[in-house]
Amino acid sequence: MTPRTLPFVWLDVFTDRPLEGNQLAVFTDARGLSQEQMQAIARETKLSETTFIFPRDPKVELEQGVRVRIFTVDEELPFAGHPTLGTATVVRGASGADTITLDLDAGKIPVSFRDENGLAFGEMRQRDPEFLGLHRIEDVARATGLAAADIDDNLPIQTVSTGLPFTIVPVRSLAALQNLKFEWANAKEYLGKSGGRFFYFIAHGAVNPNTDMHARMIFYGGEDPATGSAAGCGASWMVQYGVAKPGQKVAIEQGLECGRPSRLVVSADKVGDKVTDVRVGGTSVAIMRGELLLPS
Repeated sequence: MTPRTLPFVWLDVFTDRPLEGNQLAVFTDARGLSQEQMQAIARETKLSETTFIFPRDPKVELEQGVRVRIFTVDEELPFAGHPTLGTATVVRGASGADTITLDLDAGKIPVSFRDENGLAFGEMRQRDPEFLGLHRIEDVARATGLAAADIDDNLPIQTVSTGLPFTIVPVRSLAALQNLKFEWANAKEYLGKSGGRFFYFIAHGAVNPNTDMHARMIFYGGEDPATGSAAGCGASWMVQYGVAKPGQKVAIEQGLECGRPSRLVVSADKVGDKVTDVRVGGTSVAIMRGELLLPS
């Protein structure tokens, strides 16, 4: 039987250089694929995430957005940052629109674009944050491999969600974060009981001169080069606790420890006591186009 051909675009996201940033495979027409088939394809790519676009009538897409589903090698996610930015970049390349709205399981996420040094800089507006559980330094130190003294006790450790819950851990120094000895097995047990999906570590200072903060996120897939969903939670946390001013642009570097430097630009606003208008932006570069042959 003739196999079905599934076109895809392979991108590096949150970077302006090929072979850096966070990798993403975008399958541009997933109509007719089952949940099991999409999960198997995501396992085949072995990337942190793979996305699947389900084209609809243009009038429906204008009203409801472009339907997209996101898979890791192990599960489907309602929302993730670099897949949102990368997929919107692919859709924008075909349509030329200045704003692309993706219809994700977590809701509608608009991504606005502007030209920047010959590349499309995309900025997603994430859902308004939910500020969830607070955590004790001693518990988080045991779960993460940090020394308790390396965690900044002037700021809270808190789980925050803009679609996916991350536990934000403020680290006192760049050096302490670079030297983090993290084991997912230890963290998984603690996170399973405390409500966060993953830890997101941030520290003031950076290796690159054009960035403000250094971040790391390590999960069951290993070290993540860039985590846009966590960065939105981090931006919300920064504004909530005065680390950044409302509307201030903060540049975050990530991925240096795994050899894939990334740059994310984040901001959030505050109206009264409510953090809102959470934005995460960056550029993406396409490095590969092809077809996957799927048995009928």
